[in-house]
Amino acid sequence: MIVNFSDRHKFILWRKLWIWLAEAEKELGLAITQDQIDEMQENVENLDLERAAEEEKRLRHDVMAHVHTFGVVCPKAFPIIHLGATSCFVACNADCIILERAFQLLCERLARVIHLLTDLALEHKDLACLGRTHLQPAQPSTLGKRFTLYAQDLLIDLENLQRLRDKGIKFRSVKGAVGTQASFLDLFEGDQEKVLQLEQLVAQKAGFQGRVWTVTGQTYPRKMDVECVSALAGLGASLYKLGNDIRLMASMKELEEPFETSQIGSSAMPYKRNPIR
Repeated sequence: MIVNFSDRHKFILWRKLWIWLAEAEKELGLAITQDQIDEMQENVENLDLERAAEEEKRLRHDVMAHVHTFGVVCPKAFPIIHLGATSCFVACNADCIILERAFQLLCERLARVIHLLTDLALEHKDLACLGRTHLQPAQPSTLGKRFTLYAQDLLIDLENLQRLRDKGIKFRSVKGAVGTQASFLDLFEGDQEKVLQLEQLVAQKAGFQGRVWTVTGQTYPRKMDVECVSALAGLGASLYKLGNDIRLMASMKELEEPFETSQIGSSAMPYKRNPIR
């Protein structure tokens, strides 16, 4: 996850997007050579972040700083890097790729947690515990039943994350300034069909076939971000409930964490067993 959200990974994605754009433009007939594309591919990870930072100080523009930095190691390709595109072609599309990968990682890890909770529910299905309402003793239940409640909440969260990963996170793809395709229509001399093909080709190369926003402004719709944050908030609420319940049960000595032989519970009260894991 750290690598996925790193600056280096983001800027390499920018370069990949420029390569995918150039490949698609070449396939549709623009005057781009294979040598230019090969040069870009050979240098996609030849990234000098310090030079890019210096270029940004000089140009006062992050995307153009990286266009120039890429152009230094790709002199033949420099004239066609970012051809017809606007800044959000790389900025927004890279964010979409990063978000999709992040949600994939979350889905994988959350599925493992649900599997572990399922095992715990089965293991402790007959272990009696006291159910409570308003934090007051109510009726008997089982510890296994409690684990099913946590698993059920997290399963809802997993389904929400999977829905966003598979359908909700869409690609901005090939749209020019303020979301129009005027610059690409100029490149293709008014051939609207080629512009539409270009958009789908780039989306396909990026792994977003069939998942492209029909219309956008300069950025992709920020409603997508709201939906992503909402799903993450739901996951956070489920995990908070799980952790808080365990903390309360630990205070009542219904559950305890393992306590190692050399472990110290408190500097002043070594007999204590604070929940720390």
